[in-house]
Amino acid sequence: MPAGELEQVRNIGIISHIDAGKTTVSERILFYSGEIHKMGEVHDGASNMDWMDQEQQRGITITASATSCRWDNLQINLIDTPGHIDFTIEVERSLRALDGAIAIFSAVEGVQPQSESVWRQANRYQLPRICLINKMDRVGADYQKVLTDLAEKLDARPVLLQLPIGFEEEFSGVIDILSSQRTLFPEEDQGRSLLTEACDPSMAVEIARYRELLIETAADFDEEILTDFLNAQPVSNDRLLASLRKGTIAGKVFPVLLGSALRNKGIQPLLDAVGHFLPSPLDSRPVQGLHPETQKSETIICDPQGPLCALAFKVLADEGRKLTFLRIYSGTLKPGDSLLVSNRMQSEKVARLFRMHSHKRERIDTARAGDIVAATGLKSVLTGDSLCSQEHPILLAGLDIPEPVVSLAIEVRGIEDREKLASALIKLQWEDPSLKIMEDPDTGQTLLTGMGELHLEVIVQRLAADFGVQVNTGHPQVVYRETLRKQIEHREIFEREIDGHLNYGEILLRITPLPRRSGIQIDIPENFVILPKELLDSLDDEIQLSCQSGPIAGYPLTDLQVKVLEVPYDPEKTTRCGIQAAIHMGISQAIRNASPTLLEPVMELELTTPSEHTGRVIGSLQQKNGQVAGITTHTNQDRIRATIPLTCMFGYMTELRSATKGRGSFTMEFSHFDQAPPETLIRFGL
Repeated sequence: MPAGELEQVRNIGIISHIDAGKTTVSERILFYSGEIHKMGEVHDGASNMDWMDQEQQRGITITASATSCRWDNLQINLIDTPGHIDFTIEVERSLRALDGAIAIFSAVEGVQPQSESVWRQANRYQLPRICLINKMDRVGADYQKVLTDLAEKLDARPVLLQLPIGFEEEFSGVIDILSSQRTLFPEEDQGRSLLTEACDPSMAVEIARYRELLIETAADFDEEILTDFLNAQPVSNDRLLASLRKGTIAGKVFPVLLGSALRNKGIQPLLDAVGHFLPSPLDSRPVQGLHPETQKSETIICDPQGPLCALAFKVLADEGRKLTFLRIYSGTLKPGDSLLVSNRMQSEKVARLFRMHSHKRERIDTARAGDIVAATGLKSVLTGDSLCSQEHPILLAGLDIPEPVVSLAIEVRGIEDREKLASALIKLQWEDPSLKIMEDPDTGQTLLTGMGELHLEVIVQRLAADFGVQVNTGHPQVVYRETLRKQIEHREIFEREIDGHLNYGEILLRITPLPRRSGIQIDIPENFVILPKELLDSLDDEIQLSCQSGPIAGYPLTDLQVKVLEVPYDPEKTTRCGIQAAIHMGISQAIRNASPTLLEPVMELELTTPSEHTGRVIGSLQQKNGQVAGITTHTNQDRIRATIPLTCMFGYMTELRSATKGRGSFTMEFSHFDQAPPETLIRFGL
């Protein structure tokens, strides 16, 4: 792909809180770009992007869907991401592969909890964003309140590009602040034919005021604009757009547009803004990689003629085979090419390449730097793997996998299901790295650990619908952590003959409890020079491994410092196996003798409820040991922020609907682990 064509490529995602309108916006983008000829609605279960049965039945996005379309001269590769916290891994890996994003906010609810979460994820990858304030036709719509939320809650600098024509149900179009033109979206042809005309003179003063704010913002990124502004000289729209684009790509400002996707208003200007403000692959920050053996850093330039470098950001089990989604950062890829999976230094061969349109495939012959495509034939590739040419190995940064907090026990209903279960679970793990699978050593049951009740419910439904595996399930269980209450020093000596060889190891450890959210900290003094290098290098790994399973119930240890005080070494009898055994036995025994305890997961909760039901909802939270952190009132609705133990939240949606006559809703995400209550400790024999 020549550089001129690469400049017209936009790899973007749509991110927001659940029910802010992501999929509806995606549907309109495909419709107005001519990719589809009939819009499907989420509430009818007919959206093109929500293609899974579970998505259509529930009316929510579960898995990120990729598609492509053209708008004027732009080639837009678009990923529609989920808004529910249980499927945050889909957002994480999509943002990892993109160059920019459209963040959508409801004009009524403003910046909601998951909006903050996905915004933080985008910050982590330094993604430029433009914003759409959606649902401007709804009762209680207040775009000024959303702008305030963006500044206060997200610490962002929003730049308003449009003013609304009409409010709430009278919303019919937008006024472009730069051009002073108003655009209406006639309902007769679903908003296809835009009506653009000069604004009413009565709006001139207000438009001029907002245009001056735009010039002030643009002046921060262009000294000539600043000079002209100070000298009261006119500034052309082209110069303003170029300066605002510079600020947007730098992540300093976030252009804001208005619309109502469900009423087919505001989408075409949004697509224009994608071209004006969001980066092409050439504008994005160069990707950094490492040589897998020398660990030498290397900057990867987006060049189709360069050595191949790609990231596998998603794997899908499609009809029993792997379909691997790739973001190509450099080079050119064709079917039949051999690749190196640099994570494991394994060779793979691409069978076929596709451009995806949700779940439909368009076969292509070539993929180049800047493309997002799907490939078959990559048998060993998993999410987060780096792919490169055999001659030029390079390793890219992987993905941050969120911590699963809820477990569910399952067992097959029949012998025929037992044979299919293992294979089905392996394929589900291909797709979802946030799903953990293990076997309970006491009951023999298979334990699924995921991000929440909904996540596990969808997994169980997919076992039946997609793989034909019928399972019985137990009640969801909380995933705890183990720690200790007091400091302890412990010496462990291991001496045993195994297969005719004496294995000996000795270690003195000091284990100290740390404040919450500290994790595991390992302190190995550098003065253990007496140890052979291979033994010294293995200490950290073995301690980390020992901390993965505590002595109370096998949950991972956390919030501890493990300091190695002594590792006596006798070259005649000390062995690596002996030291490993001493570490494992020493940590386990030390924890048992140092007042071990359990930590339970605590969730950040945000509820929306009509004001007249707020008292009842708060009372219910307090009965569940919830701690209310704040209440915000907005248009006869209250938003309650609280923290609450996860154990108290199973089945809470039914309780909330009863307390609010079906009008309340909530979202929650993992916050931290904290001390479990006495009744939980008693249950575990503590």
